[in-house]
Amino acid sequence: MHVVIAGASGFLGTSLTEELVRRGHRVTALVRRAAAGPAESSWDPAAGRYDRDVVESADAVVNLAGSPTLGNPHSAAWARTLRESRVRSTDVLARAVAQSARRPALLAGNGISWYGDHGAAELTEHSDSRGHALLTRVTREWQAATLPAVEAGARVCVLRTAPVQDQRSAPLRQLRTLFRAGLGGRLGSGRQHMAMISLRDWVGAVAHLVEDDSVSGPVNLCCSRPPTNAEFTEALARRLGRRAPFAVPAPLLRLAAGPMAPELLGSLNVRPAALEASGYVVRDPDVTAVLASALSSGRG
Repeated sequence: MHVVIAGASGFLGTSLTEELVRRGHRVTALVRRAAAGPAESSWDPAAGRYDRDVVESADAVVNLAGSPTLGNPHSAAWARTLRESRVRSTDVLARAVAQSARRPALLAGNGISWYGDHGAAELTEHSDSRGHALLTRVTREWQAATLPAVEAGARVCVLRTAPVQDQRSAPLRQLRTLFRAGLGGRLGSGRQHMAMISLRDWVGAVAHLVEDDSVSGPVNLCCSRPPTNAEFTEALARRLGRRAPFAVPAPLLRLAAGPMAPELLGSLNVRPAALEASGYVVRDPDVTAVLASALSSGRG
């Protein structure tokens, strides 16, 4: 298969490219500069420019482009870039797919924040979206940007991705530093569920979705049994051989995190129902397995 990836140079994109090449697929990275070789193609999502021949030759287009979610949550410019970088790139690629003759599959990056805070209720791809938190609003627009490809009859998978846990990337890298310094603790009450996924499951799941043309629509990329924040805190402390005696009061988190506070205090008890129904077996189903995979020396 020929897979075109936007955001291929990022942490997830690099790992996905390696896996797809290992499986024998050809990958073309969309880059915002002059292409350095046949494995790259220049594009400019802000101007809506891309190589039509590259999209026409693709079996699947994967969009992982977007500005970092870590930044100043009190900055309007940061929030605007967060939204625009995701919605614009998805819109350009969805229209590119819709206008192509072959109509390759579109695997559109998105976030598990689409659901909003549902408390302890179990969530699947059939659950609704609630609230007006920043990332919840962004993910709604992000998903809506795929509509041109959907309406054109292309296979579209919306990748509702939970935070990917790996020792080489935030936020786990930062949490590991805090916990090792003895400063770990739960957030607020600790009763809120934390959706998450190991890097090897995220890569394996997306590669599976590239190859399985029977899957379309929203797909939750998360572990099978998401822990509460208190369970995650205990598991990480145990894994690092430290105690985590502290708790950060919810009012302090709301003050410090501003519009990102719902991501820390909201509860997402999400299940990867569509992924498992498609035959993918989650390798790291719970917090103990996710952290073991994330903190090991290799992805396995």
